[in-house]
Amino acid sequence: MKHRYIGKTGLRVSPICMGTMTFGTFTSKEEAFKILDKAYDSGINFYDTAELYPVPPRADLAGDTEVIVGEWLKTKPRDSVILATKVAGAASGWFVPPIRHGLTAIDSFHIKRAVEQSLQRLQTDYIDLYQMHWPDTVVPIEESLKAFDELVREGKVRYLGTSNDTAYGLTKANETSKRLSISRFESIQNNFSLNNPRFLDELKTVCQKEQISLLPYSPIGGGMLSGKYNGKFYPEGARFTSYMKNKNPRVQAMATRFVNEKTKTTTEQYVQLAQELSISPVTLAVAYSKQFDFIASTIIGARVLEQLDESLAAMDLDLSPEVLAKIEEIQKNTMYPMG
Repeated sequence: MKHRYIGKTGLRVSPICMGTMTFGTFTSKEEAFKILDKAYDSGINFYDTAELYPVPPRADLAGDTEVIVGEWLKTKPRDSVILATKVAGAASGWFVPPIRHGLTAIDSFHIKRAVEQSLQRLQTDYIDLYQMHWPDTVVPIEESLKAFDELVREGKVRYLGTSNDTAYGLTKANETSKRLSISRFESIQNNFSLNNPRFLDELKTVCQKEQISLLPYSPIGGGMLSGKYNGKFYPEGARFTSYMKNKNPRVQAMATRFVNEKTKTTTEQYVQLAQELSISPVTLAVAYSKQFDFIASTIIGARVLEQLDESLAAMDLDLSPEVLAKIEEIQKNTMYPMG
């Protein structure tokens, strides 16, 4: 296995990271332990969670995923696991998180409250990578970064990352850290997949020039790229099948972003390409999302143990230039199927 480094850090990670956002809703604690154990035994040393998880977010469940991960973490040597978690983004943004009574902000108070609670739930005295789940549109980035830097100086956090940000936001944060001579964001966790290659437009350049790593999430498009939503009926119990029935307009909007006529069109072509290569479409999708030099580790997910095998098969798979050319042609013919 070829390990990679996150940004300019000492975090040497497996090319696949185990995501945990369904642990506590779609995935029971018992099943989660099986998934985590199999990932660990397969060589994965990088695990990602968040104080907001599990999904879909609910006030009475927030933090449950970290509790599950924390209990599992006690069964392994702590130094063998690189652990990432996130502070919930600001309520001023696209979504009001059901944490701290919907008053979240990326300020000193909320960052310190969040990290202390995460450390307790995770049953550890440090977090390897602490990430901002999404940006704050009100609190100046200077204040946010100073608060994050204090956590690094205190030894509670080793390195910092951001998520769901733009080229402007990442550049502004990076330049601010340089100006203040404080810890910077070493990674960015954004949506990136065969069906959502937007990262290649602008953010790729920022990451390459500044040596900041992408940690792509949803490499199989929330399950869309498996082909399971391309049938006549959506599979019962699947995440976006349930999201479409959810009364929350935001949850419904997320479902239609991932599952729509354009994504069905491209997915059908990717399934065909995978068949030509004699691999699973899931394996193709995960392999693509770890293909680029600015990517440190691709975050996969699994609701049940059996779903893990096809993603793990991509661990050491490199796609040929010919396959990448076919993918690029599909992407050019159907621009931005996820919007």
